[in-house]
Amino acid sequence: MTKALVSVKGLTKHFLMPTGGLFNRTVTQIRAVDGVDFDIAPGETFGLVGESGCGKTTTGRLILRMIQATSGSVSFNGEALLTLSDDEMRTRRQQMQIIFQDPYGSLDPRMTVSQIVEEPLRIHRIGDRATRARRVTELLDVVGLRKEYTHRYPHEFSGGQRQRIGIARALALNPKFIVADEPVSALDVSIQAQIVNLMMDLQKELGLTYLFIAHDLGVVKHMADRVAVMYLGRIVEIASKASLYGSPQHPYSQALLAAVPIARPSVRQKLTVLSGEIPSPSRPPAGCHFHTRCPQALPRCAQETPTLQEVRPGHQAACHLLAPIAQ
Repeated sequence: MTKALVSVKGLTKHFLMPTGGLFNRTVTQIRAVDGVDFDIAPGETFGLVGESGCGKTTTGRLILRMIQATSGSVSFNGEALLTLSDDEMRTRRQQMQIIFQDPYGSLDPRMTVSQIVEEPLRIHRIGDRATRARRVTELLDVVGLRKEYTHRYPHEFSGGQRQRIGIARALALNPKFIVADEPVSALDVSIQAQIVNLMMDLQKELGLTYLFIAHDLGVVKHMADRVAVMYLGRIVEIASKASLYGSPQHPYSQALLAAVPIARPSVRQKLTVLSGEIPSPSRPPAGCHFHTRCPQALPRCAQETPTLQEVRPGHQAACHLLAPIAQ
């Protein structure tokens, strides 16, 4: 088995939020990420999907240590990241970058394209001014932008062009691993395919590894090699793209896939209907977090937390309805 480039074990993030009371001393705990485990192999695109608020973005930022984890571990290329000092982590970030969801909000409107793309090189003191200028021109060419754009500002570009600038910035330090946080969700559908295809071409050319965070299952199907489904801070299913889309095992995954629009509406599909609202992460249900909306829930689902286990070869799910395969 290929050694993982990124390994996440028991990753947890609980935010403390004031809820009022005298001097705001009363607080509640928001369980944004609640014990997440997965590995990402070198060169792989690992998709992370789920409804808004399930903890996808928080997971990506925890891996990069943009926010600090409550508990758990993250290793990159065999090295534990959560125990590194800030200075040590700064050097590791040359190999780990992020593409943000909002291609406009993530770019400083007061900086030119040249300054934006060059900034990582300046921060890490790589090359002199002339070397960095050549690198900026090279990166713009790689993402399909003309060198004449270097002195323009973000507001002068379309959404797709801004995201290309964000990708160029992420590539500046030659990273091995990129967290792509909903990189096409803010773009027009006509532009989404261009950006996804660009990212796939760059992956082949540069040997990149992606954590691809999205709620659009159609985009993930086109992009990912393996997919993890997240619900209320927990991973409920992990499988290869073919296995997950062809035969989802967890009731939540089945519901998500049944809701995806299909090209031939005349072909009817069996829907898994979900009832009720998504519980608050400050008061998640006991046992399986999904049992309050699951049409197949058993009495034990409200009491026992299911563990992620292999239910088919290479296919893991956390559900009391499913029996693990014999080891």
